[in-house]
Amino acid sequence: MTQTAPRRKLPLKERYSLLTRDLDWEPSYVTKEQLFPYTSYEGVKIHDWDGWEDPFRLTVDAYYKYQAEKDKRLYAVLDGFAQSQGHLGLADASYLNAIKLFIQGVTPLEYAAHRHFAYLARFLEGPAPRFAALCQSVDELRHCQTQIHTISNYNKYYGGFHSWSKMHDRVWYLSVPKSLFDDAMTAGPFEFLISISFSFEYLLTNLLFVPFMSGASFNGDMPTMSFGFSAQSDESRHMTLGLEAIKFLLEQDEGNVPIIQEWIDKWFWRAYRMSALVAGMMDYMLPKPVMSWKEAFELYFEDQMLGGLFPDLEFYGIRPPKHVQDAIAEKDKLSHEVYKILHNFSFAAAFTTQAPSESHMRWLSEQYPATFDQYYRPVWEKHHRIEAGGGRVFFQGLPQLCQICQIPMVFTEKDDPAKTSFRTSEFRGETFHTCSDGCQWIFEREPEKFVQAWLPVHQIYQGNCGGPSVPEVLEWYGIQDGDNGEYKGSPDQQSWVDWHSGDGEQGV
Repeated sequence: MTQTAPRRKLPLKERYSLLTRDLDWEPSYVTKEQLFPYTSYEGVKIHDWDGWEDPFRLTVDAYYKYQAEKDKRLYAVLDGFAQSQGHLGLADASYLNAIKLFIQGVTPLEYAAHRHFAYLARFLEGPAPRFAALCQSVDELRHCQTQIHTISNYNKYYGGFHSWSKMHDRVWYLSVPKSLFDDAMTAGPFEFLISISFSFEYLLTNLLFVPFMSGASFNGDMPTMSFGFSAQSDESRHMTLGLEAIKFLLEQDEGNVPIIQEWIDKWFWRAYRMSALVAGMMDYMLPKPVMSWKEAFELYFEDQMLGGLFPDLEFYGIRPPKHVQDAIAEKDKLSHEVYKILHNFSFAAAFTTQAPSESHMRWLSEQYPATFDQYYRPVWEKHHRIEAGGGRVFFQGLPQLCQICQIPMVFTEKDDPAKTSFRTSEFRGETFHTCSDGCQWIFEREPEKFVQAWLPVHQIYQGNCGGPSVPEVLEWYGIQDGDNGEYKGSPDQQSWVDWHSGDGEQGV
């Protein structure tokens, strides 16, 4: 009788290596330079691709089982919410304006991230970072799908949830997130990693997913809270991979340090400027606010990142981002200034806005004791007086946009909330305008790239947006009557009142 030795069970680390890195091969029909043509022109030097360590050691099999379990729980929540008419339990229909901005601005970015991480999964030279990029690509596609499925429930009852993908490519305020991702996706592979995996996902993503999803829960939106926290567990993995990416690049060659420092300087400011929209959502668009932008910024960025992460990165020669003190100086006024822009121009947006109520202004006064009562309360009280007389102020005209962040140029100087911040730069005999020292520095670092920016206001003036009149532009945007303007008296508010008084027929 012949006995065979029992098969040895491999340790987890060895099995993970066999299932991921050992799928690599040496090219024989083409050179490595031909197979991986994009990893050398940025100046970053990689001496050992096997130096990349995946901290989670997640195999494809384990990954899909884990995500399938999360999806079962999420879709059970979605079904229960839809069948029980859960939307009637929201704090107020005005809450959904934040969700409209989310699906128009954030969800398409998930799909864009999916596309570019799939590109990295093909073109990074090392098998470990290729596998990490592949997993993140699948993550981002799943996030896009679950967000669409979750939020589409509201499309049956409320305006502004249709055509969000088309709007992302065309509407003026959505060029802010779109231009950031266009910038990242047209950079090299390593700059993309620093821009999205580190500067956006590691430094700032907690500002979006943690307090905003807590706000969704507090306002009765269980589906959004569920997909948010489901995605956040992936984001935590992305954050760790972002940190691994930057340490991998820094440890490969000392010459990489100044290149990466410049990318951190650039992409922190770009991602921070985009997060201004999140600041406005948190402070003004939640009927029952949970945490102010200032409090979230201090907790998730100043304490965790500046106080925890960057002291560790000093070991590699990395310092905090170049314009970080400007961001700190703006935390008392950022949300007020950006929401005022949305309020002024919501006649051309796919959501509605309203002046904050007296109780909401008391909350803002408590959260921003140094600025709100002095600079912003008087403005909102003036809006209340105008509305009491039957009026509503919308800004008549098109605003000048920053050449970099594409936000209208209404931010104020960091040390003077009464003075507009305005910078100019010359390039090839033309003058270009930016809203801050950070945006001006980014423009002057790569003027050849940013003179090509697709600026919505310029495109309207050039006749590329459906026509010269407001109705023609709104039709080209895909905005329908009732999607936009003032919340009070809007179809959403009227339906909300009717449904809660028992007079309305839902879904009509």
